[in-house]
Amino acid sequence: MAGVLAMVLAGGEGTRLQPLTVTRSKPAVPFGGSYRLIDFVLNNFVNSDIIRIFVLTQFKSQSLYMHMKKGWTVNGIPGCFIDPVPAQMRMGKRWYDGTADAIYQNLSFVEGSSPDQVCIFGSDHVYKMDIRQMLAFHREKRAELTVSAIRVPIKAARSFGVIEVNPDGKMIGFEEKPKNPKCIPGDPEHALVSMGNYIFEAAALYRELEMDAESFTSSHDFGRDIIPDMFPRAPVYVYDFLTNVIANETSSGYWRDVGTLDAFWEANMDLVASPPKFNLYNPSWPLHTHYPPLPPAAFRDTPNYKCRISQSLISAGSNISGGLVEKSVIGFNSVIEEGAEISECVIVGDVKIGAGCRIRRAIIDKHVEIAPGYVIGEDFERDRNFFSVSDGGIVAVPKGAKIGF
Repeated sequence: MAGVLAMVLAGGEGTRLQPLTVTRSKPAVPFGGSYRLIDFVLNNFVNSDIIRIFVLTQFKSQSLYMHMKKGWTVNGIPGCFIDPVPAQMRMGKRWYDGTADAIYQNLSFVEGSSPDQVCIFGSDHVYKMDIRQMLAFHREKRAELTVSAIRVPIKAARSFGVIEVNPDGKMIGFEEKPKNPKCIPGDPEHALVSMGNYIFEAAALYRELEMDAESFTSSHDFGRDIIPDMFPRAPVYVYDFLTNVIANETSSGYWRDVGTLDAFWEANMDLVASPPKFNLYNPSWPLHTHYPPLPPAAFRDTPNYKCRISQSLISAGSNISGGLVEKSVIGFNSVIEEGAEISECVIVGDVKIGAGCRIRRAIIDKHVEIAPGYVIGEDFERDRNFFSVSDGGIVAVPKGAKIGF
């Protein structure tokens, strides 16, 4: 789409997702068996015909960089690119101070692309959005900034920027992560919150970032500083995500912030619900990623056990021999041996689960090997001695662990 540039913020540490983020950045965390979190925002842009994209990286970016190199390279199309940009400390020997500072330190890339509008989106949410519809709203309102928003339960709103809006869609209030969020008028159970997706007029973006950079009291963050300072004096509008329509989707408005182990597990379980709450199979909205060269998944009976699979996603290269898998997401190249029982689990990939294991409500990271007969998820007190256990009772096994040997 001519005149539009995308800047994807992909530098997050994701500390609340540990141990999944010990060796990788949050946008690089695998999701849904075959994807990584960053794939969803990149697919939103590509499916919206926006293929001028800079991806700003920072912490533990190697796996993210390799994923993009293998799966998101654009060659031979004039004016189109999807380029990772590592933190280069162009303005001093320091990391990005905040989301606004990340864009400010890379303004040369923005200005060099001569955009009319700049889309600044996060990289670690699971959703589908036709960004062209948000752009049309932005242009119709002649906004200098448009913020996408979604309704969430009032208790959850404390983790987001809470928005007030007038009937025309103009922002009239904004508070970042308030202790006492304001509800939507007439709906005391919900608040309207920012999704962290912004469309700026390029000239307005340059102006606001220059002003913010000169402030000694700013934390240089869009939610904490730019938006609260901007909306009282400039046309800032709010785009209702629920109005976004994707062809051949039976439901709209699915958006998940997977910032905690519980939220990550729940979003994966949404994929195996009946019917699934998030559709991976819509041909009108293909979800591209990097698929390694692996054979099809194999399911085999053994002399003593039947292989049983129900309500699960099984990725390529996996081999299940006489095992039971139910309500689970199994990543690439995983092995589940006979008599093992896997229930409500997220197996990230390249995992070997020995014969007779019982694993419940767990997240197993890559390159884990579990000895035959080992049990996870049935005794939390015991599990806490060896693994992370979330508030919701999800056991997380770190990458590369050898268990029970």
